[in-house]
Amino acid sequence: MLDHAPRPLAAHLLFESRDLDEARDKVARVFCPHRLDTVRGRFHARQHHLPGEKLSLNYIEYGAKTMIAPGALRDFYLVQIPLCGGASIVNGGDRYTSDPGRAAVLNPHRETTMIWEEGTRQVLLRIDRPAMQSHLSRQLGAPASAPVTFQGALDLRSGAGAALRRLVLWLVAEADDGAAPLTGLMGRQLEETLLSGLLDAHRHDYAAHLGRSRSAPRPRHLRLAESFIEAHLDQPITLEDVAEAAGTSARNLQLAFRQYRGTTPLAFWRDRRLTRAHADLIAAAPGTRVTDVALRWGFAHFGRFAESYRLRFGLTPRDTLRAALGPGYQD
Repeated sequence: MLDHAPRPLAAHLLFESRDLDEARDKVARVFCPHRLDTVRGRFHARQHHLPGEKLSLNYIEYGAKTMIAPGALRDFYLVQIPLCGGASIVNGGDRYTSDPGRAAVLNPHRETTMIWEEGTRQVLLRIDRPAMQSHLSRQLGAPASAPVTFQGALDLRSGAGAALRRLVLWLVAEADDGAAPLTGLMGRQLEETLLSGLLDAHRHDYAAHLGRSRSAPRPRHLRLAESFIEAHLDQPITLEDVAEAAGTSARNLQLAFRQYRGTTPLAFWRDRRLTRAHADLIAAAPGTRVTDVALRWGFAHFGRFAESYRLRFGLTPRDTLRAALGPGYQD
C-alpha cells in the first residue's frame, strides 16, 4: 500500500490509476507512445505535470517494478532524477543505473529501454529537442552540426550536477508553494538556466567546443567567413569562395571552423540555411509548400533536405508546416 505523503507538484495531478493501459495512454500524451509492463509488485501509477515554454516538470511513480520501452524519444530529451529507488537504463550504447545520486539523461536520437525498481519515485525534466539544439547553437556561437549526445549517468552529488538538482527541486518547491515558476520572462530565463546547467553538468560530445567558444575570441578570417556565408545563404557558394572572401586559404579556413565551431565551412553554411528554412516553415502563410521553402534556401534534393532537417530539428519539414498552418493544411 502506498503511503499518503504529499508528492512533488501535487497541485498539478495529471492522473492517478491502477490500470496499466490507462497509465500508458496518459503518460504517452506528455511524452511518447511506449511499452509499459509490470515486472513485480502492485501497480499504482500517478503523474504530475507542470508545463513551461521549452520544457516541463513532471513527477511519476508506478509503485510496481516496471519495464518501459519507448524506443527513440525523437522530439525531446528527458532528465530523470530519482527521489527514491532507481532504474536500469539502456540508451543507445549506454548502459547504467540511476539512483538519488545519479540522474538518467535520455538522448532522443537513441533507442531507450528502462526498468524502474519497485517504489521508485522520480522528478522528470522534459526538454524539447529543438530548444536544446537552439540553446546549444547560441552557446557555440554557430549552428550545432548534430544533436548533442549526453553520455552515461549524471552525477548529482557534487559540483554542477548537485547545483542542477537543487535548481530543479527549487522549481518544484516553488510550484508546491503556489508559484508559477515557468511562466513569463523569469520562467524563460529559468528555462535557459536549466539548459545551460545541463550542458555544464554532464558529459557530452560538444563539451570541448563549448569550452573553446567561451574562452577564445574568433580570429578575423573566421569572422569574415561567417559574415560572407550569412550574406549568401540563398546562393550556391564553394569553399574557395568563402576562403577568398575571408582572405585566407581553404585549409586555414577549415582548421578555424574545426577549432572554433566544431564543424566545416560548408556544414556551417548548410546549417544556417536549415535554420532559415525552419523559420520560414514556422511562420508560413497558407498556400506555402515545403518544396518552395527548400528551393528558396538552395535545397534542390528534397529527400536529402528532409532528412537533414529531421536530424537537426527532430521532426520533418512537412510536420513543421502542418503544425504552423493547423487543421487547414493540405499537402
